Amino acid sequence: MIESPPPLPAGFLALIDTTLLPAWRLHSLDEHEPVQVTALPAPWQLLGCGNYAAVVTHPDYPDFVVKRYAPGRPGLAEEAGVYARLGEHPAYSRAYHVGADYLVLRRIYGKTLWQCCLDGTPITRQCVADIDAALTWASERQLNPHDVHAKNVMQRDGRGYIVDISDFYKNGECQRWSDFRKVYDWLYAPLLLDDPVPLPLWLLNTLRRGYRKLRKLFGHQR
Repeated sequence: MIESPPPLPAGFLALIDTTLLPAWRLHSLDEHEPVQVTALPAPWQLLGCGNYAAVVTHPDYPDFVVKRYAPGRPGLAEEAGVYARLGEHPAYSRAYHVGADYLVLRRIYGKTLWQCCLDGTPITRQCVADIDAALTWASERQLNPHDVHAKNVMQRDGRGYIVDISDFYKNGECQRWSDFRKVYDWLYAPLLLDDPVPLPLWLLNTLRRGYRKLRKLFGHQR
C-alpha cells in the first residue's frame, strides 16, 4: 500500500529535547475543545490540535511528527500501547519513541475524507476497503476501534489511512465507521463517486450535527 516506514534520523530526539520541548507551550481548558498552543519555537510547525494533544513537525524532518499531550490530559500510555499492539501496518502510523508526555510518529500524508468531500475529490472504493481491512487488523489484535470517522481517515493516491488510534483501547461499541460506510454505499457511491462535486461546508456541518443528535437520541455517545 505504501513504502516501508523511514528510520528515525540520528539526532532527532536530541533536537526535540533541546529546541522543542523547553519552548513549546500548550494547555487545555476544556476536554471537549481543542488544546491551545501559545508558544512554539521556529522552525517547528503546528499541524493540528485535538482535544488532548497537539501535533507538530520540523521542516528538516517532514516525515515525522511529535504529538504532545497537554498537561493533565490522559491517554499517552494508552496510545503508546495501541501502537505496540498494532505493529507494522501500512494504513497506520508508527510510534518510534515514547517520551514523558509525547510520541514521535511517522507522518501520514493525504487529505481527510472530510476534506475530500469539501473539495470534490472522489473517495475511492479502495480507500474504504483499506480502512475496513485496517480495522479488522486492529480487532484481531484485541483492540477495539473507536472514533473512526471522516476527519481522522485520510486518502492518498486512492488508498486509505487512519491517523488517530488514540481511542482504540476503550471498551464499548462504536459504529461511526459502519455508519459512514452505509452513507458511502447508499448515497455517496451511487451519486458522487463517478461525478464528484464539492459539498458546501454548511451542508457537511448540518449532516454532522444531525448525525450527532441521532446518535444521542438512540443512546450512542460516540
